[in-house]
Amino acid sequence: MSSSKSRLPGSLPTRLALIAVTMLALVAGVAACSTSTTGSAGSSGGTGSPSQLQNLYVKTVDSVLQSVVQISTSNSTGSGVVYDNHGDIVTNAHVVGNATTVTVREPVGTKQMTATVIGTFPPDDLAVIRVQNNGTKLKPANFANSNDVVVGQIVLAMGNPLGLIDSVTQGIVSATGRTVGEGAGSNALITAAIQTSAAINPGNSGGALVNLNDQVIGIPTLAAILPEQGGAAPGIGFAIPSDTVKNIAGQLIKDGKVTKSDRASLGITAEDAASSSGQTDGVAVVSVAGGGAAASAGLKPGDVIVGVNQTRITSLEELQTVLAQYPPGTRVTIHYVRDGADTARTTTATLGSLTS
Repeated sequence: MSSSKSRLPGSLPTRLALIAVTMLALVAGVAACSTSTTGSAGSSGGTGSPSQLQNLYVKTVDSVLQSVVQISTSNSTGSGVVYDNHGDIVTNAHVVGNATTVTVREPVGTKQMTATVIGTFPPDDLAVIRVQNNGTKLKPANFANSNDVVVGQIVLAMGNPLGLIDSVTQGIVSATGRTVGEGAGSNALITAAIQTSAAINPGNSGGALVNLNDQVIGIPTLAAILPEQGGAAPGIGFAIPSDTVKNIAGQLIKDGKVTKSDRASLGITAEDAASSSGQTDGVAVVSVAGGGAAASAGLKPGDVIVGVNQTRITSLEELQTVLAQYPPGTRVTIHYVRDGADTARTTTATLGSLTS
């Protein structure tokens, strides 16, 4: 695509800062984090006898915990959810890290099993592992349609926080459709995330976010961090929605990689560009994939992206967040600077699909 010179509109609104979040992965013996969401409520009974709601809690915990495992590598511990009857288990990419094999503790038991990592997709912080022996005996969880999740639903978070195996916490769905970055050097950006008030603790990452219909509606991944004090913000956690989990896990199981995601891509590798003052001021293009959106739009290594449509871009995180708002196939206007020019050029790109 040809490009034309123009000044980047000074009125481009700066992207609102996302709430600070972090992966609480257990590295070097410290556990990985979690979250929960979903559910429907029942009516309460009289004092001295179990209520209908309590019975729903007991039934759901008894059913879904049988599909939640503990996952351990040489330097991290987290949780996972049995995905199918072939021994495949879905978890977070940050739980397995760079490991090729992991140890799995069976649900509600003590038996240790070996599993192979068959694929990861770090942009969505998802991975699939496969138990080598007796994997077919594991009970698959029932994954819901996360589009049906509504604010106010009761949810249960199941996993292994702080080494306390088979633990359950409760909360409600606080919000849906959040876009949150994992920070701490991670390139993961969770789109359509489910926010929950359920307690988030290290070791729950990769576990189950469950409604009271015994269905997994998300995979707990993040806890919000207090900007000034540090530490987890009480009652603010995030989970990857089950629709995303099913899409990515299905491709990893079939091909060992993701060939088509719901995430838009420019087809570049990039890094933050710094201004003369040392502050981030755009995104420097490091390389351009042949045949990708950026290549077709005429972008080259060394160009600095400073805007997408009417949104000012000052960092790679901001670019990722803006692209996450669009589905693949969307045409967008890219504002960029070439060779240190004082004015920005513009070009039009048709966004591709993010792949492994």
